[in-house]
Amino acid sequence: MKVLVTGSKGFIGKNLIERLSRVDGLTVIGFDKGDSVENLSLVIKEIDFVFHLAGVNRSESVEEFYVGNTDLLKDIIAGIENSNCKIPILLSSSTQVEQDNDYGKSKTRAEMALATYAQNNEVPVFIYRLSNVFGKWCRPNYNSVVATWCYNLTRDLPIQVNDEAVVLDLVYIDDVVESFTSHLAFEDHALTDDHHYEIGTIYERSLAKISGLLRAFKDGRESLFVSEVGSGFERALYATYLSYYPIDQFSYDLTGHSDDRGTFYEILKTLGSGQFSISTTKPGITRGDHYHNTKNERFLVIKGEALIKLRQIHDEQIVTYEVSDKKMEVVEMIPGYTHNITNVGDSEMMFLIWANETYNPDHPDTYYLEV
Repeated sequence: MKVLVTGSKGFIGKNLIERLSRVDGLTVIGFDKGDSVENLSLVIKEIDFVFHLAGVNRSESVEEFYVGNTDLLKDIIAGIENSNCKIPILLSSSTQVEQDNDYGKSKTRAEMALATYAQNNEVPVFIYRLSNVFGKWCRPNYNSVVATWCYNLTRDLPIQVNDEAVVLDLVYIDDVVESFTSHLAFEDHALTDDHHYEIGTIYERSLAKISGLLRAFKDGRESLFVSEVGSGFERALYATYLSYYPIDQFSYDLTGHSDDRGTFYEILKTLGSGQFSISTTKPGITRGDHYHNTKNERFLVIKGEALIKLRQIHDEQIVTYEVSDKKMEVVEMIPGYTHNITNVGDSEMMFLIWANETYNPDHPDTYYLEV
């Protein structure tokens, strides 16, 4: 199967082609600015599906809107019909078809041309009126506030929020291309007079919410707090934000503590599930000898050898665990048990620590008591 993607070097085009590259048996032919329209007629006979993403959304010339948004689609349709082909077409349109401006009008005419093509040729077409698509590879300082804010914040530039109360309808690029790709099985679609489709997941978020999340992402490198980015809008926005970092800023330093025993570094802190740290310990050194009433921790030795001891504070029985990097074994520090960890090897020992709460110097819940 061969598909044509116009606007192939644009934001949506690049993401769509990445998605299509994972479809077995599919060949993608790209078309973008600088490519000759005449060349399209040479490949149309080989095409099974068209993703028409090319368009003009900013121009100082009114005429350019109609040339780029209406006439190009008409040229593609003419080429298909002249070749006596019946090729499904998906059109990336805009919610601005409802606005009284030349961009919206040019998109409206494109939709009308596509509907006529579908009716005359009895072929399925798919029209998506998109608004505020965000994700990786979107051009900043153009027509996406999310892209502009991500770009600026990752470069320590200010962001401008004119009205925090404004609410946007946003769709994530992965959801867009997944929905687009689903139409390749167009045989499953019955012919209909309504050719309009919507992305399944639409996020309604205020500018205050978006800017607040992005600022929290940026501050996370210093505070070590990671936002709840495992699902939904926050997951999509965080992935988008990270994609705008300059290539020389993919890493950042941690501030730790060092003494005669070794080192200790906090790695990251969560909003509701504690924090992760890493510690090194020199041979023969013991750390700990304290207990917690409510806080709990988990230790994982990733380098060297260690002996972990725990004792219920009202008992004399000592529980011991010999652990090393030869076996990935997590040992839990139980509330009400004083505990310590000793490097019993000949070289530096390193272990990861998870605590279920972030460290609070005013209420550390840590009390000295030898095991």
